[in-house]
Amino acid sequence: MRLANFVTARSGGLRTALRELGAGYLAAGHSPVLVVPGNRFADAETEQGRVITLPGPEVPRMGGYRVLLDRRRVADTLARLRPDHLEVSDRTTLRWTGNWARRHGVPSTMVSHESLDGLLRLFGGGNGRWLADRLNARSAAGFDRIVCTTGWAAAEFERLGVRDVARVPLGVDLDLFSPDRHDPALRRRWAGPGDALLVHCGRLSAEKQPRRSLAALAEVRAAGVPAVLVVAGGGPLRPALQAEAAERGLPVRFAGHLRDRTELAALLATADVALAPGPIETFGLAALEALASGTPVVVSAASALPEVIGTAGLAATTDASYGAAVRALLDRPDRRVAARAQAERFPWSASVAGFLSIMTADRAGAGRRATGTA
Repeated sequence: MRLANFVTARSGGLRTALRELGAGYLAAGHSPVLVVPGNRFADAETEQGRVITLPGPEVPRMGGYRVLLDRRRVADTLARLRPDHLEVSDRTTLRWTGNWARRHGVPSTMVSHESLDGLLRLFGGGNGRWLADRLNARSAAGFDRIVCTTGWAAAEFERLGVRDVARVPLGVDLDLFSPDRHDPALRRRWAGPGDALLVHCGRLSAEKQPRRSLAALAEVRAAGVPAVLVVAGGGPLRPALQAEAAERGLPVRFAGHLRDRTELAALLATADVALAPGPIETFGLAALEALASGTPVVVSAASALPEVIGTAGLAATTDASYGAAVRALLDRPDRRVAARAQAERFPWSASVAGFLSIMTADRAGAGRRATGTA
């Protein structure tokens, strides 16, 4: 059984990961159940298994994120479904479910999809590291195992001496996101003849630092390279970004959230360079989708993304270095081949197999403890 918070109704990397992992569990013969927050109750069989939606309030100014705050209803759902394994994708408001699982003899895993250390450093002031360490220690104590998608994400637990931190990378749909989806007509729609087409794909929120993508465009154009930027995604910063682009005279096209994933795949395959400036990304599915589409990525050197993109992109730290990295990638004749080759190291099948191996080991360990043979 899986629990997740901070899931939007339409998009997001966590939503993608939950869907792909659930579909993989189902294909492997398991009966996955996912419980998420929504505006009303629902219970449906889907391509990723059974999905139960419990009413949860929307987090103000967060672009549609909802949370499960009714502990009694969540606990009743857990008791009714009697899971043989609990996988939780939220280390804050759902941390209590680890203790519920322990009391009921259910092995539990907390999947770290975000950097608490990074979030608190961005928004929590000088005490961010201290507070993150305290909360992470509680998460590690509450669950049987922590799963991180990169070494960068695991570091905030490992520095505390936490044992049982597993590393399982996420994946990418290599059929949907492919260089074959390059679309000359789409390119003519967004860019003029001779323009370099840059793309920023992701939520327009503070932790993603989308303003860096506008700054990169300005640096590239100041260096004499004609370029336009397409921003695919919505969020609370969109009005401010639109105003800034207009004030600076930057050719930025705001496409909004692309509900049709084939349209997104075509945009990524048609772009020349993608930008992923978020400094606290623990994996970066959007960047990996760009690589699978044959498009190199400029990422934040402070995030986990350099670990994911390898030599198929470049890392940057300042506005000027983002622009320089874009220009360097535009000059690489083999950039598309290298990008695709890097993405092919991350099929979803490998991610599913990694998560399932952890569940199997945890259930076996729980069985040995229950029989006194551990």
